Amino acid sequence: MAQQMSSKQRMLTAIEGKVPDRLPVTTHHIMPYFLKKYMAGITNDEFFDYFGLDPIHWMCPRIPDEKRNEYCHPDLGCYVICSDNWQVKAEEISETQYKTVRYTIVTPKGNLSLVLQSNEMTTWVSEYLVKNKSDIDIISEFMTMPVCDISAVNKTAAEFGQKGLVRGHICGFTLFGQPGCWQDACCLAGTEKMIMATYDDPKWVHEFLHIMQRRKVPFVQSLKGANFDILELGGGDASTTVISPKIFNDFVAPYDSELVRLAHQAGQKIAYHTCGGMMPILEDIAAMDVDAMETFTPPDMGGDTDLAQAKERIGQKVCMIGGFDQFHHFLNCSEEETRAAVRRCFEQAGENGGFIISPSDHFFDAEPELIKAYADQARQCTY
Repeated sequence: MAQQMSSKQRMLTAIEGKVPDRLPVTTHHIMPYFLKKYMAGITNDEFFDYFGLDPIHWMCPRIPDEKRNEYCHPDLGCYVICSDNWQVKAEEISETQYKTVRYTIVTPKGNLSLVLQSNEMTTWVSEYLVKNKSDIDIISEFMTMPVCDISAVNKTAAEFGQKGLVRGHICGFTLFGQPGCWQDACCLAGTEKMIMATYDDPKWVHEFLHIMQRRKVPFVQSLKGANFDILELGGGDASTTVISPKIFNDFVAPYDSELVRLAHQAGQKIAYHTCGGMMPILEDIAAMDVDAMETFTPPDMGGDTDLAQAKERIGQKVCMIGGFDQFHHFLNCSEEETRAAVRRCFEQAGENGGFIISPSDHFFDAEPELIKAYADQARQCTY
């Protein structure tokens, strides 16, 4: 048995494809809804301490690129970067079932609008920003390009120490976006529209994806010197339960793999997030030279992962994160059933290290006693 490691050492050892002292056990983003409903509103750090999980601190601080004369939004802060040619206005719409906000982006060549709705669980798009194909020309000419706030990252990393990982993500688009280029475009135009356009107007799709990539490049290049342990790229709209392997290889991998290359040049590690189907593209994702892959969603949760087969195919190339069915084993089952599910994951993917057990993405509802059983059983999985 290896000498006992800190949580940070344990997870970094797995990310490096090596064997830690025991199975690292963690979770993806912690939902405020869960903390409020089940845990009396405790903090994220208190959540990890309470359950004995290996902690992760998520952050993606951004600041304006002063060379571009950009600035933080006066009300929304640096979450929304503005310029004289890219001004964002927000208007809350009343008399709707959910909280509804219309955002208008004012530019010299016309306005763009986006409507977001939210409830106590999450936020979603009810009106997409890109309504006409020509809208991407406005985005291309006037979009702002945030960079990383390195001092904020390094301050947090110093304070967090060996407690766990400091994890970020490649910044998404203004107001509503996600790390990957394809995923960002789907957030702005709609997934179905993007899929159909790959057949009807592939040139436009490539132009759009190039714009999304170009916006992310300054952020990725600015990561040099930031003490992140790993950053997320990708998104569920790139999974094979949404798109075909051909679309992935023609429209997703070429743009995201360049960001991986630049991130490595900046001294950063990348976890590629694909919540959904992965099996047909396991080797394609690994070929992007990512350091880790997630979420290895089981079939009973709408994914397609055969964890043992995935380990055999790509487990020696990248770290595997995920694999645990939180829908069926954090709710409405016995503690022994939860423990058995953990043991199966370890048996199927734990050999020779390079595996971090985690729920397949976040969860909203869960029984705390089952999370305790999950964490306790994983801590017993030693090498």
